[in-house]
Amino acid sequence: MTVQRGTGGRDEPTPAAQRAATARGLQQQFPGVRVWYGEATGSWWAMVPLREGPRLLEAPSPQQLREEIMSLRSRG
Repeated sequence: MTVQRGTGGRDEPTPAAQRAATARGLQQQFPGVRVWYGEATGSWWAMVPLREGPRLLEAPSPQQLREEIMSLRSRG
C-alpha cells in the first residue's frame, strides 16, 4: 500500500490506496462482484453478476454502492 506522511508525522495511506482497499473489501463481501472507483467520474462502480446477465451500478459513495448491491441481489 502506498503511504504519505500525515500531519502527525505518521505514514498514512494515500487516497488512491484507501480507495483500492475499500474496493477490495467490497469485493470480499460480495464474491463475484467487481468494484472500482472511477477517477474520471468520481463515482463508485460495481459489475454485479445476476441470472439474467450482469448489471452495472454507480453510486457516489462506497456505503451507498454496498446498499445498492444488497438491494439488487435481494431482488434478483
